[in-house]
Amino acid sequence: MAELPGVGVVMLAYAEEPVLHLAIDAVLASRGVDVALVVVDNGCHRPDVQTLTARPGVTLLRPGRNLGFAGGVNLGASRVRADFVALVNSDAVVEPEALARLVAVAAEPGTAIASGSIRLADDASTMNSAGNPVHILGLSWAGGLGDPAADHATPRDVASASGTGLVLRRAVWEELGGFPAAFFAYQEDLELSWRSWQHGLRVRFVPDAVVVHHYEFSRNPRKMFLLERNRLLFVLTCYGRRTLVLLAPLLLAFELAMGVVALAQGWGRQKVRGWVWVATHLRWVRDRRRVVQSARVVDDRALAHLWVDRFDAAAMPLPGWAQPLQSVIAGYWRLVRRAL
Repeated sequence: MAELPGVGVVMLAYAEEPVLHLAIDAVLASRGVDVALVVVDNGCHRPDVQTLTARPGVTLLRPGRNLGFAGGVNLGASRVRADFVALVNSDAVVEPEALARLVAVAAEPGTAIASGSIRLADDASTMNSAGNPVHILGLSWAGGLGDPAADHATPRDVASASGTGLVLRRAVWEELGGFPAAFFAYQEDLELSWRSWQHGLRVRFVPDAVVVHHYEFSRNPRKMFLLERNRLLFVLTCYGRRTLVLLAPLLLAFELAMGVVALAQGWGRQKVRGWVWVATHLRWVRDRRRVVQSARVVDDRALAHLWVDRFDAAAMPLPGWAQPLQSVIAGYWRLVRRAL
């Protein structure tokens, strides 16, 4: 009988975690793989965490403070000894064959990350994410949100995987160096996916690897601070120099526009905090950029097809007055692509 591929699943637990027990049970019930689960307690309020994790094949790590998604996953992945590393959210339930199907794709030569078919828990026939687009301005969102799953039944390359449920070889995780801990939370899956492409490795959407996500979209000032700051860090460290120069007028205009939006929506202080963080950590930005750019083997011109120049109305609705700006951005991007 053939030996099953080993996969180390990293799952973070934070705050209330109402479906953590379902997420853990589903991982342990996976078929076609030899599973080891690492749960990182990032400040979980459930009193039964110790009991939930006190079973064979489960390791509980308690760093004593909230390391964020990036730091928590890095810690958990450092304990994985299997050939494959999987990330599964604590509010996500993997179907029994999902991890095996993701492992099979992640094992393919030239592939870095296999991203699951993330479905909404209140209607598992509806997509939460079919891989995430990457806008030229550095934004990313849940691709295919609200679409029928039947519309996303074909395996394909995607710009970014969803951190809700993905698998990659441990050797690839180590080659890429994991997540940048400074991100703390949000955009880590985007950053890791883009660097995979820069390393000449593909990111694949796997439609039959179903992960049901108890997804709740929310906005709060701290989240907006992290999203906007990390978007800037992604652009400043991952975009090539020529791309940055060519996009500079558009990026600067968008920063001003986002400042106005932040003020109007009540999180202007957090937007300014993001600018201040970047300005006071320029050495980190410079050092990180040097690491990322020196390791890449594929230039931005070859990756230009992965960027999109329009926002998805379902995931990022724009007011009517802003719709014409989509055409302006698209026209500018066409000029930039010719010059890359």
